[in-house]
Amino acid sequence: MPGVEPLPKTTARPSIVAWLGIPFVLAMRIVDYPMRALQRALGEQRMAYVFLLPNLIFFSLFVFAPIVINVIFSVTGGPALFPSERPFVGAGQYAYLFDCGSYLDPSTCREDHFWRGVANTFRFTASQVVAMVLLSLLTAVVLNMKIRGRGFFRAVYFFPVLLSPVVVALIWKWILQRDGLLNAGIIGLGGERILFLVEPGWAMFWAVFVSIWAHMGFYTLILLAGLQAIPSDIYEAAEMDATPRWRVFLRLTLPLLWPNLIVVIVLALIRGVQTFDEVFVLTGGGPGTATLMIVQYIYETAFSNQVQNFGLAAAASVVLGVVLCLLTGLQLALSRRKAA
Repeated sequence: MPGVEPLPKTTARPSIVAWLGIPFVLAMRIVDYPMRALQRALGEQRMAYVFLLPNLIFFSLFVFAPIVINVIFSVTGGPALFPSERPFVGAGQYAYLFDCGSYLDPSTCREDHFWRGVANTFRFTASQVVAMVLLSLLTAVVLNMKIRGRGFFRAVYFFPVLLSPVVVALIWKWILQRDGLLNAGIIGLGGERILFLVEPGWAMFWAVFVSIWAHMGFYTLILLAGLQAIPSDIYEAAEMDATPRWRVFLRLTLPLLWPNLIVVIVLALIRGVQTFDEVFVLTGGGPGTATLMIVQYIYETAFSNQVQNFGLAAAASVVLGVVLCLLTGLQLALSRRKAA
C-alpha cells in the first residue's frame, strides 16, 4: 500500500524456550482429540467424572478395597493368608475379644492384651487431649499478643510438627535413656539416675509428654487462626467498658473460639486413639504392657507375634474403626449444631 513501509524481515532463530515448548504443544494436541471426543459423547456436565475417575480408582484400590478385605478377615479364622483358605467363623473373633469378666479389669479377659491396650489408650488419650488443648490454647493466646519476637516463637512452636514421628521418638529416646542427656544433667547436679523408660509411671508420662511436644504446634496454629479471626472492635468495646481481662476471655474469646476448639479436641482425640509410631519407638509398649496401645496390639497380633492371628487383628481394627467413625460423627454433629 502506498505510504506504508513494509515490515523488516527477521532472521532471528527460535529461542531455546520455544524449542522446549514444542513437545508440550504436541502432547496437548494429542490429548485434545480424545478429550473433545469424550466431551461430545458424554456432554460437558459429565466431564467432571472423567477427571475424578483416576482418584476414584486409587481410592478404591488403596482405601476401600483394604477396608473390605479387613472386614472379611475379621469373620474368618485360621493361620492362612489368602481369604479363600480361611474358614468362616462369623462373629467368633469379636466374641473372643469381648469375652471378659469385667471390662475394667483386663486380667479377667481372655484376650487381656487387647483390653490392656484399650485401657492404656484411654488413659493416654484422656491425659494427652486435656493437656494438649490447655497448652495449645495458652500458647495461642500468648502468641496472639504483641510480644517481641512473635514470629520467631510461632516458628519454634510449629517446628516439631514438621519432624517425622519416628525422628521425634528417637530424639527423646536419646535424651531419656539410662545414659541419656537428661540423666547426665541430673547426675551432674548431684542427683541419682532415673530410669524414665523402665518405670511404668515415668514411661507413660513421657509418652504423653513427647506426643504433646510433637503435635502441639499444629493445634496452636488452628487456635491462633481462630483468635486472629475475632474482630478487634469487640475487644476495644470491652476495654472502653473497663471489663476485666479474665471476663473478656470467658465471655467473648472462648465462645467465639468454640468452633476451632471443637476441631482441635476431636482431631486430638482421633490422633490419640491412633497413636502408634512415637510410643512404639520410644518405649516399645513397655515396660511390660505399661504403654501398649491398641494400634500396637493390632500390629503385633497380625505381624510381630510368633503365631500370627490375622482374623483377631482384623476384628480389633474394625472395633477401632468404629470408634474413629463415632468420633468423626461427633465432630460433624457439634460443628453443625454450632453453625446453626
